[in-house]
Amino acid sequence: MDGRLPAIADQLLLIERELRALAMWEEQPPSDEALASQEPFCVDTLELEQWLQWIFLPRMKLIIESGADLPHASGIRSIAEVVYANESERMLALFEALGEFDRLIGEAP
Repeated sequence: MDGRLPAIADQLLLIERELRALAMWEEQPPSDEALASQEPFCVDTLELEQWLQWIFLPRMKLIIESGADLPHASGIRSIAEVVYANESERMLALFEALGEFDRLIGEAP
């Protein structure tokens, strides 16, 4: 077992908590068509917070639960910093949670 898994699982929960605290958590999923986008991060159909909630978090949880290989790199914080550049102070805790996820993923197992 990859020793990073508990810390990564904690970060996923923290990312969810931050999205909820920022009132960016949705009760209803986007349409199947929006979720099926082939663009990176579904930029053509979803807001970043929707992608985090409906694509990223479920996929990462599935990877952890199934024991599949973790990604080797992540740069989600830098993407969030660009997307939310006008709200950077309000988004600081989310940036930090994403940055810690990025760091953990980038560490050698």
